[in-house]
Amino acid sequence: MQDGTPWPGNNVRDHPGMIQVFLGDNGVRDVEGNELPSLVYVSREKRPGFEHHKKAGAMNALIRVSAVLSNAPYLLNVDCDHYINNSKALREAMCFMMDPTSGKKVCYVQFPQRFDGIDRHDRYSNRNVVFFDINMKGLDGLQGPIYVGTGCVFRRQALYGFDAPVTKKPPGKTCNCLPKWCCFLCCCSRKNKKQKQKKEKTKKSKQREASKQIHALENIEGAISESNSQSSVTSQMKLEKKFGQSPVFVASTLPEDGGVPQNASPASLLREAIQVISCGYEDKTEWGKEVGWIYGSVTEDILTGFKMHCHGWRSVYCIPKRPAFKGSAPINLSDRLHQVLRWALGSVEIFLSRHCPIWYGYGGGLKWLERFSYINSVVYPWTSIPLLVYCTLPAICLLTGKFIVPEISNYASLVFMGLFISIAATGILEMQWGGVGIDDWWRNEQFWVIGGVSSHLFALFQGLLKVLAGVSTSFTVTSKAADDGEFSELYLFKWTSLLIPPTTLLIINIVGVVVGISDAINNGYDSWGPLFGRLFFAFWVIIHLYPFLKGLLGKQDRMPTIILVWSILLASILTLMWVRINPFVSKDGPVLEICGLNCDD
Repeated sequence: MQDGTPWPGNNVRDHPGMIQVFLGDNGVRDVEGNELPSLVYVSREKRPGFEHHKKAGAMNALIRVSAVLSNAPYLLNVDCDHYINNSKALREAMCFMMDPTSGKKVCYVQFPQRFDGIDRHDRYSNRNVVFFDINMKGLDGLQGPIYVGTGCVFRRQALYGFDAPVTKKPPGKTCNCLPKWCCFLCCCSRKNKKQKQKKEKTKKSKQREASKQIHALENIEGAISESNSQSSVTSQMKLEKKFGQSPVFVASTLPEDGGVPQNASPASLLREAIQVISCGYEDKTEWGKEVGWIYGSVTEDILTGFKMHCHGWRSVYCIPKRPAFKGSAPINLSDRLHQVLRWALGSVEIFLSRHCPIWYGYGGGLKWLERFSYINSVVYPWTSIPLLVYCTLPAICLLTGKFIVPEISNYASLVFMGLFISIAATGILEMQWGGVGIDDWWRNEQFWVIGGVSSHLFALFQGLLKVLAGVSTSFTVTSKAADDGEFSELYLFKWTSLLIPPTTLLIINIVGVVVGISDAINNGYDSWGPLFGRLFFAFWVIIHLYPFLKGLLGKQDRMPTIILVWSILLASILTLMWVRINPFVSKDGPVLEICGLNCDD
């Protein structure tokens, strides 16, 4: 530091809370005379033995500090690897937030993620256009898109765990099918009956209450003062139990339009801000449970948006012509698989927690179709098991000479074709509606298979070990130097165990194709017909895994030796296991039948 002492934040795991105000409320202006906004650096306190909850804990600390220092009613969340590409996008978000009819129920406005530095063909589907341009648009027609962790404008009141404001029901409509004189007579008769009943009730109530009022007047003043003091104390205790032991922060949660007290001094506010970022501030409060970013998963964004929707809030998806925010994405194969692994692991953690959308949040404000979308966002890692079987069966059929798909009738084949055509037509309509090209859709399909048989599968087992057994596992990534040049990171090879399952599937399917064709050549013309069906499914798997194969080969067009050895070893083990438990062979041995020929003659 300037006085020669070491900076307190040199130890990232053990340091006090630090706040530095670069620009405050002292009227600093730019060269054009416009007043500059506040700029405050915040580093929350970290001590050994405390759980800091990573990004979710950092966001909750920033919420509290900003509430104490400025308490603006709206917040913008942008990750450190993103930047603002369109400053007018914030004004578009405010149009939704401040809408006089439905703006009060909007908890956040989510913008799509756009990225720089991606290769022209988007080999590993980093742009994720199917999700951002089709799925999120569809959710916008329900209760709103899910929160994706960045590029989002929040309403501060929604982050505090409050319920969405209840909209007033429109006045009831009357039937206009009857004549006006009939409606007039009916209304007059109903009004007269109601007025008579009201008069009789008021007379009786006045007689009964006359005697009570004489004795009650003496105790009214004392009761009012006691009830007011008790209610204020209990409400203050409830707020402190929910938000923590900071009277300044608790007071900032009450005004809907934000703002700080005018008589508060900056020094006192800074002292209070240091207190709310201390390690033990969140103890015995609802931070991370019902307030702020929710803890319990590495994908805290899904949980946070889910809790808001359960409180009856609605979100909005905003897609300006010029992208609002841009960021960087991992274009390397191993880094991309590890990114997908983290997302899938968070979904498994939510699925095995009490916040699982299958059984959480009933009786609140979450709509049914919105619930299905959240269920889909936490269930998809489990599809890695049937996907792995789907990618393995074509090779098994070719190696054993059996076709796993049974013969079906003409009627069943028509039903199957109808379902297949309807699914294809739905996909085409979605692409036309979302403006997604066929190449982007196909890249998404390919990486769904690649990530499903690697990252999703590992995340499933890692999540089960973490939640059920308390065992935390990690996968190391080691780099190998790549050539310099444009998109050099795309060809950089980094060893990780996530590469083994897709490579194994590639090898056994390629070997199965070679074995199937060789067997057909040896057996003659009749064996070619059934072979085409098996080859179709095997080639279908290989084509889906083709970007993965290109990522392994890199510029050298040669598969790394360690990947090849591990995959051949795993394929050999699976082959031996299949020979041992081959379901196509009877357990009592081969079935011998009498051919009907007398060989002795």
